[in-house]
Amino acid sequence: MSAVRGLWQIFVNGLFESNPIFRLALSLCPALAVTSNVYNAFGMGMSVLFVITANNMAVSLTRKLINAKVRVPVYITSIATIVTVVQLVLEAYFPRLYQELGIYLALIVVFAIILARAEVFAAKNPIIPSMVDGLGMGAGFAGAMVLIGVIREVIGNGTILDIPLFGPNYAPALIMILPAGGFITIGLLIAFFNHLTEVRKQAREKLALQEGGETA
Repeated sequence: MSAVRGLWQIFVNGLFESNPIFRLALSLCPALAVTSNVYNAFGMGMSVLFVITANNMAVSLTRKLINAKVRVPVYITSIATIVTVVQLVLEAYFPRLYQELGIYLALIVVFAIILARAEVFAAKNPIIPSMVDGLGMGAGFAGAMVLIGVIREVIGNGTILDIPLFGPNYAPALIMILPAGGFITIGLLIAFFNHLTEVRKQAREKLALQEGGETA
């Protein structure tokens, strides 16, 4: 039971406490470039989720075989191989998404969050925790991308997945589908999550003080 609880905590950590975009502020380039609509944001999020999970598993499996002096080139080679597979699959089965994401698919190879999890976690842990860490971080990244995409598409286009929401009289705020709109959205969301974290921290401290008083 404790092992399951530990794995759950690893997964939840990637969703909230160490969310790649809202808490660690890593890999913000795609968060600005491909979140002007939900479809592209979801596609990029799922691609990164697959890459980070598969790479974590590969690094964990080979962690005792890789010489520490060449570990970073090995990690990058592993990431590049997995990204190539993702590109081929998207090109074959989701050509529209492949065209929309364009160069940003190839840039997944150098996303800081993927290399960071390989170095910080997967290289030091067995395959199951490493897989769960990749799933948590990937889900946190994908969720953040979709949230940003929803806000930008709804306000900037008045649609969700290209489905009109407000009728023909809606005047969209076009700035929201431009890079400036991405900066504004991400900045406000980071501020919100920082505030939420502070509120939760204060609540935990208050609860701890109350429990300490009752014990005394």
